[in-house]
Amino acid sequence: MVRSGFDVEDRRMHEVRLTDGTITLSPLRLDDVEAHLAGEDELLVRWLNDGPGTRECVEAYFRHCREQWGAGGPLRAFGIRVGSDEALAGTVDLRFAEEGLAPGQVNVAYGLYPSWRRRGLATRAVLLASHYAATAGGEEAVIQVEPENRASAAVARRAGFSPVGQPPGNSSTWFDWYVRDLRDDPR
Repeated sequence: MVRSGFDVEDRRMHEVRLTDGTITLSPLRLDDVEAHLAGEDELLVRWLNDGPGTRECVEAYFRHCREQWGAGGPLRAFGIRVGSDEALAGTVDLRFAEEGLAPGQVNVAYGLYPSWRRRGLATRAVLLASHYAATAGGEEAVIQVEPENRASAAVARRAGFSPVGQPPGNSSTWFDWYVRDLRDDPR
């Protein structure tokens, strides 16, 4: 369960740390590349990526994420960190602008590495990221889930998202949408 109060610490203009006392979210860093590559498995590749990551591709993506933070772009990618050593357990990202989203909607995507699954960490990460999205002007969070991905749908429900079906014209892949109003998020 996520505590209702959590700490938000601004380190620099684009450095954010969110914690609920169990997990910490902070922007992805280049020194996370090795842990990400080690943690990537068939499920992450299937549900989130276009294929297995290479060092070059993951480094380029993490640089892009840092640039987005620095420029105030629409992507906010966080590492999900656990323990006093803040081991990288997965990622959660917010996209404040994406094809198919209405103004004010924020896409939430997440994934945990195998050894960190089934502990409630993804739900905690979605709750923390949703709170951040609310404070950054998001009005409604959206989680898009492939219908076969039952674990991701369960995370969405546990985090207070409601199923709204499959929006027409989404793409060649149909996703079930789960939404959560962020305007009532306690700040």
